[in-house]
Amino acid sequence: MMSAMRAFKHPLPAELTLERLLYALSDPVRLEIVRCLSSVAEATCGELDGGRPKSSMSHHFRVLRDAGLVHTRNIGTTHMNSLRTDELDIRFPGLLRCILSQD
Repeated sequence: MMSAMRAFKHPLPAELTLERLLYALSDPVRLEIVRCLSSVAEATCGELDGGRPKSSMSHHFRVLRDAGLVHTRNIGTTHMNSLRTDELDIRFPGLLRCILSQD
């Protein structure tokens, strides 16, 4: 019998803090993931890993989820990731757009 994959935990918009958000974006790998997700509706972890080891990417996705930047859902054994743009804009209006517009 195959067990279902456990759903990921995501903070509510009211629980998002600027400190966690900025910490998550301070890492170049995580910022690159967010930039990639800003141009697509969803992407798999594999599409976003840039050839990096799965173990380090799991850590980066966890930090992004904990900060409230990324939503991850399971489709079978695949993890689909999306940017929580609308929720972030409600909590911190214009912040994500400003950060993503920087080179």
